[in-house]
Amino acid sequence: MKKARLFILILTLVLLAVFVLSGCKSKQASKVRLWEVTRSIFYAPQYVAIYEGYFEDEGIDIELYNAGGADKVMTGVLSGQADIGFSGAEAAIYVYNEGHEDYPEVFAQLTQKDGSFLVGREPEPDFKWENLEGKTVIAGRKGGMPAMAFEYILRNHGLVPNEDLEFLLNIQFDLIAGAFTGGTGDYVSLFEPVASNVELKGQGYIVASLGVAAGNIPYTTYYAKQSYMKENEDLITGFTRAIYKGQQYVANHSAEEIAKAIKPAFPETELDRIISVVQRYKEQDTWPLDPRMSQESYERLQDIMEMAGELDQRAPYDKVINNDYAVKVID
Repeated sequence: MKKARLFILILTLVLLAVFVLSGCKSKQASKVRLWEVTRSIFYAPQYVAIYEGYFEDEGIDIELYNAGGADKVMTGVLSGQADIGFSGAEAAIYVYNEGHEDYPEVFAQLTQKDGSFLVGREPEPDFKWENLEGKTVIAGRKGGMPAMAFEYILRNHGLVPNEDLEFLLNIQFDLIAGAFTGGTGDYVSLFEPVASNVELKGQGYIVASLGVAAGNIPYTTYYAKQSYMKENEDLITGFTRAIYKGQQYVANHSAEEIAKAIKPAFPETELDRIISVVQRYKEQDTWPLDPRMSQESYERLQDIMEMAGELDQRAPYDKVINNDYAVKVID
């Protein structure tokens, strides 16, 4: 009798262990290969979502890779090396217009302003954009959002690139800071914390904000191929919800709290420097309150692309932008 009871007890424990282990396996986090355009404090809501555990709460394990340019991010998505791309929406518009069958759709927007700052060789407390006349400016990659937003600002101030000033577009995105500190150009457009680090080292001075000058633009977004989104609808919904929580966090917390949350993404940057940069971005209304992209914002983006001579035909809003996931998580 005792042997029978012992046998039943052992069998129960074995079955329970199998059940627990199988349950753990079914709840194993889904790995998402996320390629970002660059590493910047500008993307604070994303890093908040990572380090505050919002992705983990959704059962998502983020494998983050800095691709060093929107063109490289999109190449990663199209080739299948990346599951989700993070860069300007212009990349998705280009691919749609090229006629790709399984073109990526934009499903979430993270930033609503340009996050770069103009760095010059000398301090200019009374800087005016007209000061760039006759100068050489490193603007980024041709067809990229930083360069197009820069050109939009210049033309709004009566300056024509490569007529009134030299507008350099032939330097790889992740090499422009090194080109400037190495002696190329009079001014350069840089994201944070790179701009502040250049200033800290005495190699340049922040003289203006491109975000303030350009106004609201759907600047940085998340996108994935349609096939991936259809096969992973719950995952895309969870991803979008995590980003939404990150946006809500930066809207409702102080610059110091945000800086402490994202510090692991910037181990070589002092906390005080991160705090000051975050505060500057908050004051500029850099981050929207949710991941939706309005049609008005999207059309303004295409206006800027046309002005830069980078858009032969406009892409339909309802083809490139998919707000379904954003609406679902907000509701």
